[in-house]
Amino acid sequence: MEFRKLSDLELKDKKVLVRLDLNVPLDNGKITDDTRIQATIPTLKYLLTHTKKIAMMSHLGRPDGEVMPEFSLEPIGERLAELLDLEVVFVKDYTTEPAEHVLNQLGKNQIILYENLRFHAGETKNDPQFARQLAQGFDCYVNDAFGTLHRAHASVVAAAEFFPANKRAAGLLVEREIEVLSGLQKKPSAPFTVIMGGSKVSDKISVLLNLMQSANYLLIGGAMAYTFLKYQGVEVGDSRVELDKLDMVAAIYKNAEARKVEILLPEDHVAAEKFSKDAVAVELNTKTIPKGLMGLDIGRKTAKRYADIIALSKTVLWNGPMGVFEFDQFARGSLRIAEAMADCNGFTVIGGGDSVAAANKAKVADRIDHISTGGGASLEFLEGTMLPGIKVLLK
Repeated sequence: MEFRKLSDLELKDKKVLVRLDLNVPLDNGKITDDTRIQATIPTLKYLLTHTKKIAMMSHLGRPDGEVMPEFSLEPIGERLAELLDLEVVFVKDYTTEPAEHVLNQLGKNQIILYENLRFHAGETKNDPQFARQLAQGFDCYVNDAFGTLHRAHASVVAAAEFFPANKRAAGLLVEREIEVLSGLQKKPSAPFTVIMGGSKVSDKISVLLNLMQSANYLLIGGAMAYTFLKYQGVEVGDSRVELDKLDMVAAIYKNAEARKVEILLPEDHVAAEKFSKDAVAVELNTKTIPKGLMGLDIGRKTAKRYADIIALSKTVLWNGPMGVFEFDQFARGSLRIAEAMADCNGFTVIGGGDSVAAANKAKVADRIDHISTGGGASLEFLEGTMLPGIKVLLK
């Protein structure tokens, strides 16, 4: 995939519009996790060494086209100012005042941040008029918001199209994401192990079928494992099962057989009578789950078996938790996988919010080779889909 990178742009004295993903969690206006902000810094520092006329834009939350103060980017601007050691000029109205006016008044140690893009209905509608207002007055466009590339929104697609093809490029974060996730689909070092969790088979079917072209092992956990076990005729009690998706599981097994991919399912479980924070965990040393109980995490034996395979792997991708990670009594399986990933000598990749949270909770995130910022974008990319935000950056 040939796409334009920062190094392809002539940036000297140019006015640059950069799309970032600053969609971070806030609690009463305070940032609780600045990971996404930190991830933008390399691209911003690169731009600042080549030009001084830069405007940053991002969304935050889902204000649905209305101005909602709780979704203001002002607190993010303050954090960016600290990280960049610059004054962030916060611009609330960027659709009526020409960009040139603000840019021409910029001082040497200043950078612009536009208010939340989603305060404007035109953003999510990919509205050309709103996109023109964003792009007007700039020479170059850079997108470093990998987590938004699957969305055909104005700041991602329509705004980019107002720039000549040789004046738009991917930022360093997007470049790295494409490089890593493309590598998993082409020729990853073998054995290549894919660990897939989460609740729905239907959410992961396309990813699984695509990755089977290069995978050696497929380790299944989370609620989706019970649909796989049901397909095999195993009693799973009151566990969540997608009965209407058994044909999808059949397709996965057929594909795995043709490509000699080994699929592993849970052999034991941590179960409970109900899905709740105060549910009493019951350890089951059997593959079957009796009626009256539902599986909510993989068991110790399964976790060890999965960890042993991870240890032997040269490449590992993990997407989706092994259990109900938000409840401590059902988090052990996910934590064990995170620890095994950290101990693995191969190339390790984690994608998906809960999987990343597990790595953070296990205090091993810094030992994972690549943690994807993508979420839904990562999944769609791993399906082999051409994302709208990447398409506009192709050479």
